[in-house]
Amino acid sequence: IFNHRKPKTRKGKKVLLAREPQLIEAARSMLFVDGRKCGGNVRLCMKDLQQLKKPLVKVLHRKNDITPFDDPSSLEFLTMKNDTALFTFGSTSKKRPDNILIGRIFENEVLDMFELGIKRYQAIAEFRNEKIGACVKPCLVFNGPKWAQTEELRRLRNLFIDMFQREKVESIRLQGVEHVLSFTVTDDMNVLMRSYKILLKKSGQKTPRIELEEIGPSADFSIRRTKIASEDLYKLSRKQPKQLKVTKKKNITTDALGNTKGRVHLGKQQTGSIQTRRVKALKKSPEEKRSDRQKKKVALKAAAAEALAAE
Repeated sequence: IFNHRKPKTRKGKKVLLAREPQLIEAARSMLFVDGRKCGGNVRLCMKDLQQLKKPLVKVLHRKNDITPFDDPSSLEFLTMKNDTALFTFGSTSKKRPDNILIGRIFENEVLDMFELGIKRYQAIAEFRNEKIGACVKPCLVFNGPKWAQTEELRRLRNLFIDMFQREKVESIRLQGVEHVLSFTVTDDMNVLMRSYKILLKKSGQKTPRIELEEIGPSADFSIRRTKIASEDLYKLSRKQPKQLKVTKKKNITTDALGNTKGRVHLGKQQTGSIQTRRVKALKKSPEEKRSDRQKKKVALKAAAAEALAAE
């Protein structure tokens, strides 16, 4: 109902048009919502996630009595009203202390949702070192083969990519890669998140030596509850418009380094019947013609001498 109402003003029409599906979607914003009880490590974690996600964040400062796994309608309404495709919900209770819930929205409904428990947390402010600049696009690293073992972990990895993805760039310089976010799944199914700053050191060669310095946040999460979409709905959410699909061109290939190579097919060349004497660039000069006449005269004299000797 909220999405299908008719606009009464020009500004309202512009807002509704911006909420419609776009051919090229902009970077996704994230909504931060506090639960009925929210404090301690949950508050610190949400504050640091806002710092990493800036400026694509929207924060609601009022506390909300929401239970997303029981009834996600209130959360879906808040994301639709604030025009965000991602959300983070923080809460703490006796049954589930230090609880962080992250998820994403598709067609104004919850697509995937993961409930993570904070077992250990070290905020950015606890690391007494130089930090990176604001609005830096991080490099994401997922360690180990466990990320591909179950469908829940594959969806969680894809959700982390959605969370920290920014605008697409055509090219990048080496000094522009400053930040690394590392995610590791342990044997007891805990998720370890670490944040590093990339330091470029002198190596005596063109390629610098790279060192990593931990700058926070540093967190150990336990996976509590998950809610993932069906395979058909997930496939529908990843469907691309026909206008954006790259059509394959015949006889054109791209190698591993991104170089485009083309193959040209030609028929058999009839080099014997090609007329080249009439080409101005291939005409003989007067000196060449004079030397040819001299050679012919010498050849004729030699032939006549051979004929007389034979007689």
